[in-house]
Amino acid sequence: MHAPHTYDYAIVRVVPRVERGEFVNAGIILSCDVERFLEARIDLDADALRALDAHADLDLIENTLATIPTICAGGANAGDLGRLSARERFHWLVAPRSTMVQTSPVHTGRCVDLPAVLDHLMSTMIRRTV
Repeated sequence: MHAPHTYDYAIVRVVPRVERGEFVNAGIILSCDVERFLEARIDLDADALRALDAHADLDLIENTLATIPTICAGGANAGDLGRLSARERFHWLVAPRSTMVQTSPVHTGRCVDLPAVLDHLMSTMIRRTV
C-alpha cells in the first residue's frame, strides 16, 4: 500500500454575470506534486447555468471550459502554457480572475488514490443529484 500524498484542488466555477456573483460549479482541478499529477474534469450543468442567465453564451463557456483539461495535460496542444511544469500550470489555472470562468480558493487533502479523489470530488461538489 502506498503512503498518502498531499494534493491541492480547486472547483471550477462559471459566473455568467460577474456583476451578480452567482455561479455554477462546473469542474475540479486536482494537483499532486509528489505524483506529478495534474488533471481536470469538467461537467457543466447547462440547465443550472441557464437558470442564472438565460442568455449566457453556452458555446463560449463550454469552449473555455474545454481548455482547462488541455492545459492540465500540457504539451504542444496546450500552447505556451504546455511548456510550464505541472505545478506552474496549476497555479496559472487557479489564479484569481474576474471573468465568466473562475476557480474557488485552493483546498488541500491527503489520499493514496488521486483518480478516486477526483471522482469523489466530482460527485460531491459538481454533479447534481435528483
